[in-house]
Amino acid sequence: MPAVSFTGVSKYFYQHSGRMLLRDRLLHLLRRSPEERFYALTDVSFAVETGESLAIIGHNGAGKSTLLNIVTQVCAPSQGKVAFEGRVAALLELGAGFHSDLTGAENLHINAAVLGLTRREARESFDRMVEFSGVGDFINEPLRTYSSGMILRLAFAIAINVDPDILIVDEMLGVGDQKFYTKSMESIMNFRHAGKTLLCVSHSLETLQTLCDRALWLDHGRVVRVGPVREVIQAYQDSGAPLARAQGLK
Repeated sequence: MPAVSFTGVSKYFYQHSGRMLLRDRLLHLLRRSPEERFYALTDVSFAVETGESLAIIGHNGAGKSTLLNIVTQVCAPSQGKVAFEGRVAALLELGAGFHSDLTGAENLHINAAVLGLTRREARESFDRMVEFSGVGDFINEPLRTYSSGMILRLAFAIAINVDPDILIVDEMLGVGDQKFYTKSMESIMNFRHAGKTLLCVSHSLETLQTLCDRALWLDHGRVVRVGPVREVIQAYQDSGAPLARAQGLK
């Protein structure tokens, strides 16, 4: 069974209709028409085998984040089927799932639990996560006192140390300093060498070529191409996409 598979998946949202009285709003919700739907994904099908790493590329608004949100069950598909095998850990947004008034330690335990660790497993992994994050001197301070880099390091330390089967990274590796970037890349490469599955979104096409075996190119919510990462990225660049031109990879 593939680690992740999408079969005919579509995801739509209803466009906002502006201000209304509560009575009119309820009537509108009951009478919505298909014409009011905005499709973020349309008939998307692909599979990622266990141990593979998949880059997801496309311009802003292509549907990349929506696809990852479906994999992590943040939202459900409107149509089609999604299946995945194993524990999923995700880095989708800086500080997502963290509470600024709780301490780093409290946020660590809560997020570890959300990712499927028992209390015992979280306690046993606590020191390792804190050491990896490098925020040990501040671990008992409220998260609102942390810099964005400290929050990133803590979030990454939790995600990589819960021993997930599938790791999802969305534009998180460009936030930290060079030392943390190098450390994170080493951890992800070790994750890959352990036979785990990686889904990655990044504006750095060079990083994607380093981390990933295959690529999925989305455009306006539709699959343009799936295949070896260098071939798909080359086709993306040749298409004249603004981001691909800006990257200028050879």
